Amino acid sequence: MSGPNTSYDPVQVTPLNAEEVDRMVDAAIRAFAEATTVAELKEARLAHTGERSPLALANREIGALPPAARKEAGARVGKARGRVNQALKQRDEEVTAAELERRLATETVDVTLPAELTPRGAIHPITGMLDLVSDIFVAMGWEIAEGPELEAEWLNFDALNFPPDHPARYLADTLFVEPLASHLLMRTHTSPVQARTLIERELPVYIACPGKVYRADEFDATHLPVFHQVEGLVVDKGISMAHLKGTLDHLASELFGGVTTRFRPHFFPFTEPSAEVDLQCFICRGEDADCRTCGGNGWIEWGGCGVVNPRVLIACGIDPDVYSGFAFGMGIDRGVMFRNGATDLRDMVEGDVRFSRSLTGIAR
Repeated sequence: MSGPNTSYDPVQVTPLNAEEVDRMVDAAIRAFAEATTVAELKEARLAHTGERSPLALANREIGALPPAARKEAGARVGKARGRVNQALKQRDEEVTAAELERRLATETVDVTLPAELTPRGAIHPITGMLDLVSDIFVAMGWEIAEGPELEAEWLNFDALNFPPDHPARYLADTLFVEPLASHLLMRTHTSPVQARTLIERELPVYIACPGKVYRADEFDATHLPVFHQVEGLVVDKGISMAHLKGTLDHLASELFGGVTTRFRPHFFPFTEPSAEVDLQCFICRGEDADCRTCGGNGWIEWGGCGVVNPRVLIACGIDPDVYSGFAFGMGIDRGVMFRNGATDLRDMVEGDVRFSRSLTGIAR
């Protein structure tokens, strides 16, 4: 059996030859210099410093040498790999900087050119209508009053002269909050704000109460379980039905352009006398028998109104022999439909900005 090879000369192993090692280094440096992008430099790095690169393969040959020859061969290959890595690092910095410069040059923005702006949002038509109605009343010298949406049953019904067996108190119409013994509910109208105002403020009172209300209604094209109202209340000395008519005529004219209102006898627990208020058709003014807006009769049902019931004044601690007042209320959502020709209330709660943009002329 022959012994180990102790006279193995590393110079005779081609990959470990000094000239061959220098050639590998030169080839690597040349490949790095020819790379002009980060991607090209990555390919050159894998080719000349990866596991299958010439220097990596030469390094593997060192293990086959006798112990006496390994030191010299290892030093030669180690220095060569160090030169290659140094050259790679330097070239990587140069290529990265050059590529950044090219990117900055190509992405330069001329700020003097017209820009295409991101499409802006739009005021929701209901919000716009609420703001417009509020502006009209503020311009008349009224105040805007607000109250909680979670309301006490007494303020929502009892203070407004609703008897205990009134149908509006049934669970089929009103959203009560458990436990029922708490007598809390989601307000069915903004009238509790009027009751709160009469209890808390000094007279006279001239307020408008816009806000969100809740009913146990179906969700369809003409009904929503959550919708919006605006109610008005005046309590002062010498207030009559004539003041109510003048106020509603002014509101209708401002909202719909020069139209008037009419009253039809009705009943509400909190007003006496009471009336349904109709809006003159702002499309045909009653002159088109085929008008789709009013059905050809020239009038559109708008809301309810009346003189404040003395029982409501007494419940709020006001002497009805000294003070009188009027109140009214109408739906904001229906007003948007009238004013803009919207046909489906569900469109107002879908959150599609295109719907809001399509309804122009809402906000001032």
